Amino acid sequence: MKTLREKLTRYLSPGALIILFLAVVSVLTTLLLPRKQAEGIPFWVSAQAHYQAYKPFVAEWNARHPDRKINLIQLHATALERRMLSGFLAGTPVADLIEPNSTTAAKGFAGPLSSVGYYDLTDHIKAEGLLERINPPSFALFTTRHRIFGLPHDVHPVLLAYRSDLVEAAGIDVSTIETWDDYFRVMSPLMRDRDGDGRPDRYLLEAWDSNAIAISILLLQADGKLLDAQDRPALNDPRNAHILARLVTWFSGPKRVCIDINQDSAIGHRQRLDGQVIGCLLPDWRAGQWKRENPGLAGKLKLMPLPAWEKGGRRTSGFGGTMLGINRHTQHFDTCWEFAKELYFSPRLAEQLFRDTNIITPVKALWSSPIFDRPDPYFNGQASGRLYIDQAPHVPLRSSSPYYANAVANIANAVSELKAHADRTRTFDEAALTRVAQAILDRAQYAMEREVSRNLFLLQEP
Repeated sequence: MKTLREKLTRYLSPGALIILFLAVVSVLTTLLLPRKQAEGIPFWVSAQAHYQAYKPFVAEWNARHPDRKINLIQLHATALERRMLSGFLAGTPVADLIEPNSTTAAKGFAGPLSSVGYYDLTDHIKAEGLLERINPPSFALFTTRHRIFGLPHDVHPVLLAYRSDLVEAAGIDVSTIETWDDYFRVMSPLMRDRDGDGRPDRYLLEAWDSNAIAISILLLQADGKLLDAQDRPALNDPRNAHILARLVTWFSGPKRVCIDINQDSAIGHRQRLDGQVIGCLLPDWRAGQWKRENPGLAGKLKLMPLPAWEKGGRRTSGFGGTMLGINRHTQHFDTCWEFAKELYFSPRLAEQLFRDTNIITPVKALWSSPIFDRPDPYFNGQASGRLYIDQAPHVPLRSSSPYYANAVANIANAVSELKAHADRTRTFDEAALTRVAQAILDRAQYAMEREVSRNLFLLQEP
């Protein structure tokens, strides 16, 4: 014993010995503590609103199915992603039911189809006629190589929220607006410099070169391409160059109409409340977020379809999404599948989620619910649910590729580079900027092609 003590004190200081002792005691205590065994099939969710809405539903299910209980567990989104992916890759425990957002879900599609950790639901969805019951664009985010790996939770169409109090006080008629050119022309009187400081008192749209969300929404609406039908990079599509050039003229130069506002901060909400911006790109879920975080805007806003890029063009876009997936190694597939359908096709739950979050269901049969036609005080009495549902079928298809987020980031970087060029050279001619944008996108395309080429699984599989 003395020899051991001498050896330890020879190499470790008294402080280090104390730390080592405490570590050993902590490990032993943790191992010996009694563990509470959770009862039921694990179901991981991350969104707080979803968790709260699901709790009574799960309780009712468990009361009806005491031998097939569901164990609802809320995890932080980052924790859910890490535990899910580590489980898929290393075989560590993963819940039987998982509700990831679209970015997390896509990371599970990086390998060959045989290694995707979600259960392939394609045949079940087709056999039970669910393709016809759910809004078609909602499946795109969770379909890879023609196989469907999740039930869609939502649609997330985007509308334009505008300060109706300011617009109507100025006598502006929004019914004359069809395109973005119309919007900026009709709303331009609101940008007058009334306080004489040399700057517009207000800007017309919340968007900026650093706002990747706004850029992706506008690019998709304009039928720009991030990835092609085979999920190969398409950043240097000529259409993208035209879109980026036009966006930069919105962000800088003599025709600037946009302002940079932080989307989720208290300062950003204060700027909106103060009327520094007239219009904002608003997915349905963000409308619910605004109701909770910026109640002072209630009654000062109205919604309208996005102005189109060209006459007759698309009047909406999409951002975000969530799915319910089933672990492909589950021993309880029949129960999980039955529960998933009952949860996502529940009229009561669809109404509850809309009340709590403003999120519309992708289940078309539920769109006739009177709740979607109720006047919404936050949006000055408009039926916000019906306005979002009207645009749901027109939401552009988005890729489920694990490289989709990279493509969005690359496009946003290209916009920033193009804006920097415009500011440096004082070039704001759209045709000239289009040529520069094409060169920037060609470089981004080359870099992303090299990145994607390293994934042989996605390249080889049809």
